[in-house]
Amino acid sequence: MADEIIDLLKIENVSKAYEGRTVLKNVSATLSTGKILGLIGKSAAGKSILIHMIRGSKDYAPDKGRILYHINHCLKCGNLDLPYDNVPCSVCGSETETKWVDFWSLRERDPVRQELRNRISIMLQRTFSLFGDNTVMENIFEAINAKTEQEKISKTIELLEFVNMTHRTTHIARDLSGGEKQRVVMARQLAKNPLFFLADEPTGTLDPYTANIVHERLVKYVHDKRICMVFASHWPEATEKMADEAIWLDTGNVVMSGKPIDVTKKFMEEYKFEKSAATDLGKPFIVAENATKHYFSIVRGVVKAVDGVSFKIKENEIFALVGISGAGKTTTSRIIAGMTPVTSGSVKIKIGDDWVDMSETGFMGKGRATPYIGVLHQEYTLYPFDTILKNLTTCIGIRMPAELAKVKAIQVLLNVGFPKRSIEKVLASYPDELSVGECQRIAFAQVLIKEPRIVILDEPTGTMDPITKVIVAKTVLRARKDLRETFIVVSHDMDFIVNCCDRAALMKDGKIIKIEKPEGIISEFEEIERKALNEE
Repeated sequence: MADEIIDLLKIENVSKAYEGRTVLKNVSATLSTGKILGLIGKSAAGKSILIHMIRGSKDYAPDKGRILYHINHCLKCGNLDLPYDNVPCSVCGSETETKWVDFWSLRERDPVRQELRNRISIMLQRTFSLFGDNTVMENIFEAINAKTEQEKISKTIELLEFVNMTHRTTHIARDLSGGEKQRVVMARQLAKNPLFFLADEPTGTLDPYTANIVHERLVKYVHDKRICMVFASHWPEATEKMADEAIWLDTGNVVMSGKPIDVTKKFMEEYKFEKSAATDLGKPFIVAENATKHYFSIVRGVVKAVDGVSFKIKENEIFALVGISGAGKTTTSRIIAGMTPVTSGSVKIKIGDDWVDMSETGFMGKGRATPYIGVLHQEYTLYPFDTILKNLTTCIGIRMPAELAKVKAIQVLLNVGFPKRSIEKVLASYPDELSVGECQRIAFAQVLIKEPRIVILDEPTGTMDPITKVIVAKTVLRARKDLRETFIVVSHDMDFIVNCCDRAALMKDGKIIKIEKPEGIISEFEEIERKALNEE
C-alpha cells in the first residue's frame, strides 16, 4: 500500500477572470502520491492565483473547471486521510469512505470543506506569520493539534529537527533572520499534518544555502508522507530540482508543460542581463569605522549581529552586502539608514560639507541625513485600502498638484518596468488586485519617486522572475546615471550583483571578510554555503 500510486489532486480546465481580465485560462494538471508540480512564469502570470484557488481562498473560485481532491473521509469523526481503500481512520479507527471532493461545489460551512482547508498547508511569498515575542519552540508548539501535552512536545522536537532549527529553539522569533523565520513557518505548516502542500515563492528572498535546506525538506516530506505539492518559483534551478512536472504560465495561459528541465530551458531563453557599464565614482560618501551591533538576551546571551565592520562607499556607487542568512547584512543596512544605532564604532554619511553620525539622534544628528535615504525593506508593505496612485503619492507624503503627482507616478512605474499600455489600469488598482511581483516593483517605485540620494534595497529581486530582474537592474543603473544616486544592495542573488554592482562586501557571522568586485567573492561565497550545508 505504501508504494501504491494514487491520483490525489486534479485541476480540470480551470479558468478565472477579474473585471473582464482573464487571469487563468484552461489550466489542467493531475498529481499523484509523492509528486510535485512546479509553476514558473513572469510576474502576473497567474501562478499565485492558481495556488490560492487550490487552497480554497475566498474570492478565488474558478469561473470554469474544477479542483478535485481525492481523500478518505471518516464517517464518525470527520478526519481526512490519504485515499487508500479499506483503511480505517488514522484518528479513531472507524470506517472511512474513499471519494473525490469538488471543493468549490461544497457549501461554505460543509464540515468536509472546512476539514479539507485545515489539511492544505501553504507557504506564501515574503510572509513570516509568526508570533514575534514567542520563542521558536513556542511558535511550533502552538500550531500542533495533539491529544496530550507529551504528544505535542514530541511533535515539536521532531519538527525542529526536520527543519534544522534545534540550534534556535529558545530564540525569540522576531530576532531570527529571514531564512530562519521561513523554516519556522514551514514547521508550523507541517504541524497541520497536511494532505496537500502549496508553496508560493517560499524561498524567493532566501540565500541559496537556506533555500536549499527548505527545498530539500519539502521534497523529503512530500516523498516520505506520500502527499502531493504545487509550488511556484522564479528560480529555474528550484523547479528543476524539486518538480516532477512543470507548467509555464504567461498572463494566465499555459505556454508549455512537461519535464521541468525542458520547460525552464525554454522559459530562460528571454533572460539576458546587461553588464553594468563602468562609471566615474565620486568621493567617499558613506564611511563605517569598526561599527558594531551587539544585543543581549537572557536566553541567548550576547548576540553579535554586526561585529566590527569597516568600509567606505563612494558617491554614485552600487555597493552590495552579500552573505548567507544571518550573516549581518540587513542589520548593517539598517545601521546605514539610521534605523539601528551602533553599540560601538560609527557609520557616517556626508551631507553637504558635514559628516553625519547615523547613531546620533535628533534633527541635528541622523535627522539631517534620513530625508535623503530611501529604503526598500525585505518585508515591505503597501496600503491595502488605497489605490496604487495614492500609494505612490499621498500615502508617502508627496505634496504637489494632483496632475503633476500623477505624471511623476507614471514615470516611476515606467522606470520599474510596467508597460505603458497598462499604467492607467495599474494606478487605479489596489494592491490585492496585483501579483506579489508587481507589488514589489511598486514598493521599489515608492522609494524612487522621492528621488533619494541613497537607496537601500534589501533583497530587491527576491520574488521577481528573471525577466523582471533585468528590468530592475536597468532601473538601478539608470537611476545611478541620471539621478546620481548611490545604492546599497542587500542580496544573495549573485547573478544580479555581478551584473549590477561595482563592489561587494562578503559577510559572515557579523564580520566583513572581503570587499572586492563581485566576481572576486563568488568562489568564497559558494565555499561558505558548502560548509554551512555540510554542518546542517
